[in-house]
Amino acid sequence: MSANILSHTFPNRLVLVAEPMGSLQSAAFTFLVPAGCVHDAADRGGLAEFICEMVMRGAAERNNRQLVLDLDNLGVQRSQSVSDAHACFGGVSLAENLSGALAIYADVLRRPHLPQAHLEMVRQIMLQELQAVEDEPAQKLGIELRRRYYPAPWGRPPQGDRQAVESMTIEHIRDFFNARYHADGTILGVAGRFDWQQLKRTVERLLGDWTAGQEAEPELPAARPMTTHVSYASQQTQIGIAYPSVPYRDDDYFEAWGAVGVLSGGMSARLPTEVRERRGLCYSIHATCHSLRRRGGVFCHAGTTADRAQETLDVTLAELRRLARGVEQHELDRLKARIKSALIMQQESSAARSSTIARDWYHLGRVRTLDEVGRRIDRLSRDSINAYLAEHPPRDFTVVTLGPEPLEMPDGVL
Repeated sequence: MSANILSHTFPNRLVLVAEPMGSLQSAAFTFLVPAGCVHDAADRGGLAEFICEMVMRGAAERNNRQLVLDLDNLGVQRSQSVSDAHACFGGVSLAENLSGALAIYADVLRRPHLPQAHLEMVRQIMLQELQAVEDEPAQKLGIELRRRYYPAPWGRPPQGDRQAVESMTIEHIRDFFNARYHADGTILGVAGRFDWQQLKRTVERLLGDWTAGQEAEPELPAARPMTTHVSYASQQTQIGIAYPSVPYRDDDYFEAWGAVGVLSGGMSARLPTEVRERRGLCYSIHATCHSLRRRGGVFCHAGTTADRAQETLDVTLAELRRLARGVEQHELDRLKARIKSALIMQQESSAARSSTIARDWYHLGRVRTLDEVGRRIDRLSRDSINAYLAEHPPRDFTVVTLGPEPLEMPDGVL
């Protein structure tokens, strides 16, 4: 595993962070631009995602078609998305095509056409995405749970809402782009085969004179636990439970991660075993860690039939509370084996690694090497996880149910 993390901050405060992976023939890049949905105005939900789609519709001398063709000719497998804090643009190609791909994305981020002729087309795509959420109850439940766990604007969904999307104008789009697409706060992560000095020169040439801008994230207000039911015509009920955890930057994050892995790290973990397999209460159940920069949470989801929903909720909450009594050594051994398999696979993927190092830099101001992560996993012990759980037991639950009828909340949920 590589322990060689390279970084450089340019005068405009753009950060380049890179990890050589000399055994690969590929190179991958991830741009994190400080243009996430937390920056949407309250009445403009979906604007950041609207723009993320629009910037790919032609840039500099390339129209929409030529942009797509040039990326395809370089063999760039690409993606773009919007999170709470960032608009994310990623790609992976053969190593010799990295400079060419970065040149195209420099135009996308700095000189997009934002063509008014494509406004209605993108609007229809976003409206279809909103409708898809309405048609997919598990996804809708996840959005509603996050909206209630993280106070606005941090719980805001990137898809926005129909009224805002329908009223979006080209002026809204151009104003947001000019305000949020800038060098300060942008992180470029690169992983794979590359020459570091050449990469620095390339990024300096393409982005060194990009306007610095001014990076600032909204405050994260204090949250309070709550319970909510969302009425939804269905024979199924979706159950979402969230509770506080430490953020990724916290020294105890890996203990928190390990505890959640015991809950939901594979089909032999507690939630699938106790709720799904032994009792047959639901068709799916899982829990995951989520982290903002300064606050974290554990998010649980169960999908079940309406007639078994109350018991599913009761048993799931009981399992979450039981976790506070500690984990067993055999559970930890099994979890470590799964995590190490994931680390080995990550070192074989330049795309996964470029994304990870960019997000590490955002959360930590540095990058955890795969060696460091491996050593930290080795140090996880039953005692360290149980000490964490004694100090941070699952509690202060936010519960959201989505289905035909509300459920009764057990005593002590709030």
